[in-house]
Amino acid sequence: MIVDDDDDDIDFFCQAIRKIDPTYTCMSATDGEAALQKLQNETNALPDFIFLDLNMPRMDGKTCLRELKKQEKLKDIPVIIYTTSSHPQEREETLQLGAAHFLTKAYSIKMLQEGIRNVLEILGATNENSNISNI
Repeated sequence: MIVDDDDDDIDFFCQAIRKIDPTYTCMSATDGEAALQKLQNETNALPDFIFLDLNMPRMDGKTCLRELKKQEKLKDIPVIIYTTSSHPQEREETLQLGAAHFLTKAYSIKMLQEGIRNVLEILGATNENSNISNI
């Protein structure tokens, strides 16, 4: 799942995911509140990963991350902070809150694909035995 208030960033991200593997399903939400509601109401497959922007209206990324980690159903889904920020302090704070990784937004599809692949590899999700289908 990609959680971002910018529709263009969502489209860009989902394009990159589909170029990595066309079988991946790309779920999305435009803010933390919408993401939590969508995830709580999900009766089928939950996402294998959540890529979460920090700066969003209604509920920002840090608040959403805290809420995700409180909920039994959602707490084990790896959350990757996906933002334009590259401040070490924000990176450290989100990792302490339970984020699995921090990915700075890329401005080319190729760079974004590379960043996503690297994160999935670091999290052990790119080998033949991985069972990823929903992002």
